[in-house]
Amino acid sequence: MMNFKVVIQQDEDSWYIATVPSLPGCISQGKTEDEALENIREAIELHVACLAEDGVPLRRDENIKEVLLAVSI
Repeated sequence: MMNFKVVIQQDEDSWYIATVPSLPGCISQGKTEDEALENIREAIELHVACLAEDGVPLRRDENIKEVLLAVSI
């Protein structure tokens, strides 16, 4: 099992758009946040399967660190 960071945004039509920063082009949507997450899970599985079929390895860049930083504005 592998974990992927998923970014969810609500668009102007109230649809939830889900993207996976580590898998460029892997995007899905749903009318609810739960539906978007269910759809992106399937999109990730298909995306990774296509990469494997094409012989493209999944690589993690160990030199990148993500953190959340609170800033007062």
